[in-house]
Amino acid sequence: MFNPNTYLVKQISLLKNNKLALCAKKILRLFMSKKYFPLILFLLIFGCKQKEKTDQNKNTNEKEIAINYAEGFKITEYNNFKIVTVTEAWPDSDQTFKYALLKKGASLPDSIKVDAVINIPIKSIVVTSTTHIPSLEMLGVENTLVGFPNLDYISSPKTRARIAKNKVLELGQNESINTETTLELNPDLLVSFGVEGQNKALNSLERGGIPIAYNGDWVERQPLGKAEWIKFFAAFYDKHDLADSIFKTIANKYEEVKKRASKADQKPTVLSGAMFKDIWYLPQGGSWAAKLIKDAHADYLYKDSKGTGSIALSLEEVLDKGQNADFWIAPNSFDSYSSLNDASSVYSKFRAFQEKKIYGFASAKGETGGLLYYEVAPNRPEWVLQDLVHIFHPSLLPDYKPHFFQPLAE
Repeated sequence: MFNPNTYLVKQISLLKNNKLALCAKKILRLFMSKKYFPLILFLLIFGCKQKEKTDQNKNTNEKEIAINYAEGFKITEYNNFKIVTVTEAWPDSDQTFKYALLKKGASLPDSIKVDAVINIPIKSIVVTSTTHIPSLEMLGVENTLVGFPNLDYISSPKTRARIAKNKVLELGQNESINTETTLELNPDLLVSFGVEGQNKALNSLERGGIPIAYNGDWVERQPLGKAEWIKFFAAFYDKHDLADSIFKTIANKYEEVKKRASKADQKPTVLSGAMFKDIWYLPQGGSWAAKLIKDAHADYLYKDSKGTGSIALSLEEVLDKGQNADFWIAPNSFDSYSSLNDASSVYSKFRAFQEKKIYGFASAKGETGGLLYYEVAPNRPEWVLQDLVHIFHPSLLPDYKPHFFQPLAE
Protein backbone atom coordinates (compact mmCIF):
# COMPACT_ATOMS: atom_id res chain seq x y z
CA MET A 1 0.00 0.00 0.00
CA PHE A 2 1.30 3.44 -0.94
CA ASN A 3 2.42 5.43 2.06
CA PRO A 4 3.10 9.10 1.28
CA ASN A 5 5.12 9.59 4.41
CA THR A 6 7.45 6.69 3.60
CA TYR A 7 7.82 7.94 0.03
CA LEU A 8 8.56 11.48 1.18
CA VAL A 9 11.18 10.32 3.65
CA LYS A 10 12.80 8.20 0.92
CA GLN A 11 12.92 11.21 -1.42
CA ILE A 12 14.43 13.32 1.31
CA SER A 13 17.16 10.75 1.87
CA LEU A 14 18.10 11.03 -1.79
CA LEU A 15 18.75 14.78 -1.48
CA LYS A 16 22.47 15.37 -1.54
CA ASN A 17 22.36 18.84 0.02
CA ASN A 18 22.04 18.77 3.81
CA LYS A 19 20.25 22.12 3.90
CA LEU A 20 17.67 20.76 1.50
CA ALA A 21 17.09 17.68 3.66
CA LEU A 22 16.84 19.76 6.81
CA CYS A 23 14.26 22.01 5.22
CA ALA A 24 12.24 19.03 4.02
CA LYS A 25 12.23 17.38 7.42
CA LYS A 26 10.81 20.50 9.03
CA ILE A 27 7.93 20.58 6.61
CA LEU A 28 7.38 16.84 7.01
CA ARG A 29 6.68 17.27 10.70
CA LEU A 30 3.91 19.72 9.88
CA PHE A 31 2.28 17.87 7.05
CA MET A 32 1.73 14.11 7.15
CA SER A 33 -1.41 14.04 5.05
CA LYS A 34 -1.77 12.01 1.80
CA LYS A 35 -4.28 14.58 0.56
CA TYR A 36 -1.72 17.38 0.39
CA PHE A 37 1.27 15.25 -0.54
CA PRO A 38 1.74 16.31 -4.18
CA LEU A 39 1.42 20.00 -3.31
CA ILE A 40 3.66 19.67 -0.29
CA LEU A 41 6.32 17.85 -2.28
CA PHE A 42 6.30 20.53 -4.96
CA LEU A 43 6.54 23.35 -2.43
CA LEU A 44 9.16 21.47 -0.52
CA ILE A 45 11.53 20.98 -3.43
CA PHE A 46 10.90 24.43 -4.93
CA GLY A 47 11.09 26.31 -1.66
CA CYS A 48 14.21 24.58 -0.39
CA LYS A 49 15.99 25.05 -3.71
CA GLN A 50 15.16 28.75 -3.52
CA LYS A 51 16.59 28.89 -0.01
CA GLU A 52 19.68 27.03 -1.18
CA LYS A 53 20.11 29.49 -4.06
CA THR A 54 19.71 32.44 -1.69
CA ASP A 55 22.34 30.99 0.66
CA GLN A 56 24.76 30.43 -2.20
CA ASN A 57 24.29 33.97 -3.45
CA LYS A 58 24.54 35.52 -0.01
CA ASN A 59 28.13 36.60 -0.63
CA THR A 60 27.87 37.25 -4.36
CA ASN A 61 26.09 40.60 -4.16
CA GLU A 62 29.12 42.37 -5.59
CA LYS A 63 29.72 46.07 -6.10
CA GLU A 64 32.68 47.58 -7.93
CA ILE A 65 34.24 50.50 -6.04
CA ALA A 66 34.76 53.49 -8.33
CA ILE A 67 38.42 53.89 -9.38
CA ASN A 68 38.54 56.78 -11.83
CA TYR A 69 42.21 57.39 -12.60
CA ALA A 70 44.37 54.54 -11.27
CA GLU A 71 44.86 51.61 -13.64
CA GLY A 72 46.80 49.20 -11.44
CA PHE A 73 44.18 48.03 -8.96
CA LYS A 74 40.47 47.55 -8.35
CA ILE A 75 38.25 46.86 -5.35
CA THR A 76 35.18 44.65 -5.41
CA GLU A 77 32.90 44.84 -2.39
CA TYR A 78 30.61 42.00 -1.29
CA ASN A 79 28.20 41.74 1.65
CA ASN A 80 30.82 41.08 4.30
CA PHE A 81 34.18 41.04 2.53
CA LYS A 82 36.16 42.82 -0.18
CA ILE A 83 38.53 41.65 -2.89
CA VAL A 84 41.43 43.96 -3.74
CA THR A 85 42.99 43.07 -7.09
CA VAL A 86 46.39 44.47 -8.08
CA THR A 87 46.90 44.12 -11.82
CA GLU A 88 50.20 45.97 -12.22
CA ALA A 89 52.48 45.69 -9.20
CA TRP A 90 55.54 46.55 -11.29
CA PRO A 91 56.14 47.67 -14.91
CA ASP A 92 54.99 45.19 -17.54
CA SER A 93 53.89 42.71 -14.88
CA ASP A 94 51.88 39.77 -16.18
CA GLN A 95 50.88 38.70 -12.66
CA THR A 96 47.64 39.56 -10.89
CA PHE A 97 47.41 39.53 -7.11
CA LYS A 98 44.16 39.17 -5.18
CA TYR A 99 43.64 39.94 -1.51
CA ALA A 100 40.53 39.03 0.48
CA LEU A 101 39.59 41.52 3.18
CA LEU A 102 37.20 39.95 5.68
CA LYS A 103 35.01 41.88 8.07
CA LYS A 104 34.41 40.50 11.57
CA GLY A 105 32.68 37.12 11.47
CA ALA A 106 32.93 36.80 7.69
CA SER A 107 34.21 33.78 5.78
CA LEU A 108 35.48 33.51 2.22
CA PRO A 109 33.54 31.29 -0.22
CA ASP A 110 35.55 28.28 -1.42
CA SER A 111 35.05 29.42 -5.01
CA ILE A 112 37.17 32.54 -4.53
CA LYS A 113 40.94 32.01 -4.70
CA VAL A 114 43.25 34.71 -3.34
CA ASP A 115 46.91 35.35 -2.52
CA ALA A 116 46.26 36.50 1.04
CA VAL A 117 43.40 36.76 3.50
CA ILE A 118 43.36 39.77 5.85
CA ASN A 119 40.92 40.52 8.65
CA ILE A 120 39.84 44.16 8.62
CA PRO A 121 40.16 46.73 9.94
CA ILE A 122 43.85 46.00 10.46
CA LYS A 123 45.49 47.20 13.67
CA SER A 124 49.17 47.16 12.64
CA ILE A 125 51.08 47.56 9.39
CA VAL A 126 54.58 47.61 7.92
CA VAL A 127 55.09 49.63 4.73
CA THR A 128 58.23 49.73 2.61
CA SER A 129 58.11 53.00 0.64
CA THR A 130 58.00 56.57 1.89
CA THR A 131 55.21 57.21 -0.62
CA HIS A 132 52.99 54.98 1.55
CA ILE A 133 53.38 57.24 4.61
CA PRO A 134 51.18 60.16 3.42
CA SER A 135 48.23 57.83 2.74
CA LEU A 136 48.39 56.49 6.30
CA GLU A 137 48.57 60.01 7.70
CA MET A 138 45.72 61.37 5.57
CA LEU A 139 43.55 58.45 6.70
CA GLY A 140 44.48 59.15 10.32
CA VAL A 141 45.94 55.66 10.87
CA GLU A 142 49.65 56.52 11.11
CA ASN A 143 49.62 55.10 14.66
CA THR A 144 49.24 51.60 13.14
CA LEU A 145 52.67 51.82 11.47
CA VAL A 146 55.02 49.58 13.50
CA GLY A 147 58.02 49.11 11.21
CA PHE A 148 59.81 50.46 8.13
CA PRO A 149 63.01 49.61 6.24
CA ASN A 150 65.56 52.45 6.61
CA LEU A 151 63.82 54.96 8.85
CA ASP A 152 66.10 57.82 7.75
CA TYR A 153 64.24 58.01 4.44
CA ILE A 154 61.06 59.14 6.21
CA SER A 155 60.66 62.94 6.31
CA SER A 156 57.14 63.43 7.69
CA PRO A 157 57.32 65.29 11.04
CA LYS A 158 54.32 63.37 12.35
CA THR A 159 55.83 59.95 11.68
CA ARG A 160 59.31 61.06 12.75
CA ALA A 161 57.82 61.96 16.14
CA ARG A 162 56.63 58.34 16.47
CA ILE A 163 60.05 57.10 15.39
CA ALA A 164 61.66 59.20 18.12
CA LYS A 165 59.42 57.45 20.67
CA ASN A 166 60.54 54.06 19.32
CA LYS A 167 57.03 53.25 18.09
CA VAL A 168 58.24 52.52 14.55
CA LEU A 169 61.11 50.03 14.39
CA GLU A 170 64.01 49.89 11.95
CA LEU A 171 63.74 46.93 9.57
CA GLY A 172 66.94 47.28 7.57
CA GLN A 173 66.72 47.47 3.79
CA ASN A 174 63.67 46.77 1.62
CA GLU A 175 65.56 44.26 -0.54
CA SER A 176 66.72 42.34 2.54
CA ILE A 177 64.20 43.31 5.18
CA ASN A 178 64.97 42.06 8.70
CA THR A 179 62.72 39.02 8.86
CA GLU A 180 63.39 38.27 12.52
CA THR A 181 62.31 41.71 13.74
CA THR A 182 59.36 41.77 11.37
CA LEU A 183 58.15 38.36 12.57
CA GLU A 184 58.40 39.58 16.16
CA LEU A 185 56.29 42.62 15.28
CA ASN A 186 53.78 40.27 13.63
CA PRO A 187 51.92 43.03 11.73
CA ASP A 188 48.45 42.40 10.37
CA LEU A 189 49.79 43.39 6.95
CA LEU A 190 53.03 44.21 5.15
CA VAL A 191 52.72 46.41 2.06
CA SER A 192 55.61 46.13 -0.37
CA PHE A 193 56.42 47.32 -3.85
CA GLY A 194 57.79 44.83 -6.34
CA VAL A 195 60.36 45.16 -9.08
CA GLU A 196 60.08 41.62 -10.37
CA GLY A 197 57.93 40.13 -7.63
CA GLN A 198 60.79 38.03 -6.25
CA ASN A 199 61.99 38.83 -2.75
CA LYS A 200 63.30 36.00 -0.57
CA ALA A 201 62.70 37.97 2.62
CA LEU A 202 59.04 38.52 1.73
CA ASN A 203 58.65 34.84 0.92
CA SER A 204 60.00 33.97 4.37
CA LEU A 205 57.57 36.40 6.02
CA GLU A 206 54.66 34.88 4.11
CA ARG A 207 55.65 31.44 5.33
CA GLY A 208 55.75 32.94 8.83
CA GLY A 209 52.09 33.90 8.52
CA ILE A 210 52.37 37.61 7.69
CA PRO A 211 50.08 38.67 4.81
CA ILE A 212 51.93 40.51 2.03
CA ALA A 213 50.23 42.94 -0.37
CA TYR A 214 51.92 44.58 -3.36
CA ASN A 215 51.37 48.28 -3.99
CA GLY A 216 51.92 49.55 -7.55
CA ASP A 217 51.27 53.28 -7.12
CA TRP A 218 54.72 54.08 -8.54
CA VAL A 219 53.82 52.42 -11.86
CA GLU A 220 50.86 54.73 -12.57
CA ARG A 221 51.19 57.09 -15.55
CA GLN A 222 48.69 59.74 -14.47
CA PRO A 223 49.37 62.08 -11.52
CA LEU A 224 45.87 61.53 -10.16
CA GLY A 225 46.29 57.80 -10.75
CA LYS A 226 49.13 57.69 -8.22
CA ALA A 227 47.12 59.67 -5.69
CA GLU A 228 44.08 57.41 -6.02
CA TRP A 229 46.00 54.56 -4.38
CA ILE A 230 44.89 56.04 -1.07
CA LYS A 231 41.78 53.92 -1.71
CA PHE A 232 44.00 50.83 -1.75
CA PHE A 233 45.21 51.58 1.78
CA ALA A 234 41.74 52.62 2.95
CA ALA A 235 40.33 49.20 2.02
CA PHE A 236 42.46 47.52 4.70
CA TYR A 237 41.12 49.91 7.33
CA ASP A 238 37.54 49.84 6.03
CA LYS A 239 37.73 53.61 5.49
CA HIS A 240 36.63 53.90 1.87
CA ASP A 241 34.27 56.84 2.41
CA LEU A 242 37.05 58.89 4.01
CA ALA A 243 39.52 58.02 1.25
CA ASP A 244 36.95 58.84 -1.42
CA SER A 245 36.32 62.24 0.16
CA ILE A 246 40.05 63.00 0.43
CA PHE A 247 40.73 61.97 -3.13
CA LYS A 248 37.81 63.95 -4.55
CA THR A 249 39.20 67.07 -2.89
CA ILE A 250 42.63 66.41 -4.45
CA ALA A 251 41.18 65.64 -7.89
CA ASN A 252 38.85 68.65 -7.90
CA LYS A 253 41.69 71.00 -6.99
CA TYR A 254 43.95 69.45 -9.63
CA GLU A 255 41.32 69.87 -12.35
CA GLU A 256 40.61 73.43 -11.21
CA VAL A 257 44.30 74.42 -11.44
CA LYS A 258 44.68 72.63 -14.77
CA LYS A 259 41.71 74.56 -16.18
CA ARG A 260 43.12 77.84 -14.92
CA ALA A 261 46.51 77.10 -16.48
CA SER A 262 44.93 76.31 -19.85
CA LYS A 263 43.87 79.95 -20.10
CA ALA A 264 47.43 81.27 -19.97
CA ASP A 265 48.55 83.27 -23.00
CA GLN A 266 51.99 81.72 -23.21
CA LYS A 267 53.16 78.11 -23.33
CA PRO A 268 56.82 78.15 -22.31
CA THR A 269 59.30 75.45 -23.29
CA VAL A 270 60.62 73.28 -20.47
CA LEU A 271 63.74 71.17 -19.91
CA SER A 272 64.13 68.73 -17.02
CA GLY A 273 66.71 66.54 -15.29
CA ALA A 274 70.49 66.73 -15.13
CA MET A 275 73.61 64.63 -15.69
CA PHE A 276 74.78 61.65 -13.69
CA LYS A 277 78.22 60.33 -14.71
CA ASP A 278 78.06 62.17 -18.06
CA ILE A 279 74.57 60.83 -18.88
CA TRP A 280 71.60 63.20 -18.77
CA TYR A 281 68.46 61.57 -17.38
CA LEU A 282 65.07 63.16 -17.95
CA PRO A 283 61.40 62.03 -17.89
CA GLN A 284 59.97 60.24 -20.91
CA GLY A 285 56.92 61.65 -22.65
CA GLY A 286 54.47 59.19 -21.10
CA SER A 287 55.64 59.71 -17.52
CA TRP A 288 53.66 61.38 -14.78
CA ALA A 289 56.28 64.17 -14.61
CA ALA A 290 55.73 64.96 -18.30
CA LYS A 291 51.96 64.86 -17.75
CA LEU A 292 52.25 67.44 -14.97
CA ILE A 293 54.20 69.81 -17.22
CA LYS A 294 51.56 69.40 -19.92
CA ASP A 295 48.72 70.08 -17.46
CA ALA A 296 50.57 73.18 -16.27
CA HIS A 297 50.19 74.45 -19.88
CA ALA A 298 53.86 74.24 -20.79
CA ASP A 299 55.71 72.62 -23.68
CA TYR A 300 57.96 69.83 -22.44
CA LEU A 301 60.72 69.42 -25.00
CA TYR A 302 60.69 65.62 -24.78
CA LYS A 303 56.93 65.15 -24.73
CA ASP A 304 57.05 62.97 -27.86
CA SER A 305 59.49 60.43 -26.44
CA LYS A 306 57.98 56.99 -25.88
CA GLY A 307 57.83 55.37 -22.47
CA THR A 308 56.90 56.16 -18.90
CA GLY A 309 60.32 56.10 -17.22
CA SER A 310 63.50 58.04 -17.96
CA ILE A 311 65.47 58.81 -21.11
CA ALA A 312 69.27 58.55 -21.01
CA LEU A 313 70.91 61.07 -23.36
CA SER A 314 74.34 62.53 -23.97
CA LEU A 315 75.07 66.12 -22.96
CA GLU A 316 75.48 67.05 -26.61
CA GLU A 317 71.97 65.79 -27.45
CA VAL A 318 70.38 67.75 -24.62
CA LEU A 319 72.38 70.88 -25.36
CA ASP A 320 71.31 70.76 -28.98
CA LYS A 321 67.60 70.55 -28.13
CA GLY A 322 67.30 72.22 -24.75
CA GLN A 323 69.86 75.01 -24.70
CA ASN A 324 67.22 77.68 -25.31
CA ALA A 325 64.44 76.27 -23.13
CA ASP A 326 62.51 78.96 -21.24
CA PHE A 327 62.60 76.98 -17.97
CA TRP A 328 64.61 74.14 -16.50
CA ILE A 329 63.03 72.18 -13.65
CA ALA A 330 64.05 69.34 -11.33
CA PRO A 331 67.84 69.33 -11.89
CA ASN A 332 68.17 66.29 -9.62
CA SER A 333 69.71 67.08 -6.23
CA PHE A 334 71.25 70.39 -7.25
CA ASP A 335 69.99 73.31 -5.16
CA SER A 336 72.21 76.18 -6.38
CA TYR A 337 73.74 77.60 -9.54
CA SER A 338 77.21 77.35 -8.04
CA SER A 339 76.80 73.61 -7.36
CA LEU A 340 75.61 73.11 -10.95
CA ASN A 341 78.58 75.04 -12.32
CA ASP A 342 81.01 73.14 -10.10
CA ALA A 343 79.63 69.85 -11.41
CA SER A 344 79.99 70.94 -15.06
CA SER A 345 80.72 74.31 -16.58
CA VAL A 346 78.62 73.25 -19.58
CA TYR A 347 75.47 73.83 -17.54
CA SER A 348 76.14 77.58 -17.75
CA LYS A 349 75.63 77.44 -21.51
CA PHE A 350 71.88 76.90 -21.05
CA ARG A 351 69.68 79.95 -21.36
CA ALA A 352 67.66 78.98 -18.27
CA PHE A 353 70.92 79.00 -16.29
CA GLN A 354 71.89 82.41 -17.61
CA GLU A 355 68.44 83.92 -16.95
CA LYS A 356 68.08 82.25 -13.52
CA LYS A 357 65.03 80.21 -14.48
CA ILE A 358 65.97 76.89 -12.95
CA TYR A 359 63.70 75.46 -10.24
CA GLY A 360 64.33 72.40 -8.11
CA PHE A 361 62.95 70.52 -5.11
CA ALA A 362 66.26 69.66 -3.42
CA SER A 363 65.91 72.41 -0.80
CA ALA A 364 62.68 70.95 0.63
CA LYS A 365 64.14 68.35 3.00
CA GLY A 366 63.01 66.45 6.03
CA GLU A 367 64.72 66.17 9.41
CA THR A 368 67.10 63.43 8.28
CA GLY A 369 67.78 64.84 4.81
CA GLY A 370 65.09 63.00 2.85
CA LEU A 371 63.50 64.93 0.00
CA LEU A 372 59.86 65.77 0.68
CA TYR A 373 59.13 65.70 -3.04
CA TYR A 374 59.82 61.98 -3.35
CA GLU A 375 57.72 61.19 -0.28
CA VAL A 376 54.73 63.48 -0.68
CA ALA A 377 54.45 64.57 -4.33
CA PRO A 378 52.92 61.32 -5.68
CA ASN A 379 50.13 61.63 -3.13
CA ARG A 380 49.56 65.37 -3.63
CA PRO A 381 49.73 66.02 -7.39
CA GLU A 382 47.62 69.17 -7.00
CA TRP A 383 50.46 70.70 -4.97
CA VAL A 384 52.99 69.82 -7.68
CA LEU A 385 50.74 71.25 -10.38
CA GLN A 386 50.25 74.46 -8.42
CA ASP A 387 54.03 74.76 -8.00
CA LEU A 388 54.56 74.41 -11.75
CA VAL A 389 51.77 76.81 -12.72
CA HIS A 390 53.22 79.33 -10.25
CA ILE A 391 56.61 78.96 -12.01
CA PHE A 392 55.41 79.00 -15.63
CA HIS A 393 52.49 81.45 -15.22
CA PRO A 394 53.14 83.45 -12.01
CA SER A 395 50.28 85.88 -12.66
CA LEU A 396 47.74 83.04 -12.35
CA LEU A 397 48.75 82.20 -8.75
CA PRO A 398 50.32 85.42 -7.48
CA ASP A 399 50.08 84.75 -3.71
CA TYR A 400 50.85 81.06 -3.83
CA LYS A 401 53.62 79.60 -1.66
CA PRO A 402 55.24 76.53 -3.28
CA HIS A 403 55.36 73.19 -1.48
CA PHE A 404 58.32 71.68 -3.36
CA PHE A 405 59.83 73.70 -6.22
CA GLN A 406 61.99 76.70 -5.37
CA PRO A 407 64.30 78.84 -7.50
CA LEU A 408 67.89 77.66 -7.20
CA ALA A 409 70.08 79.63 -4.82
CA GLU A 410 73.13 81.49 -6.12
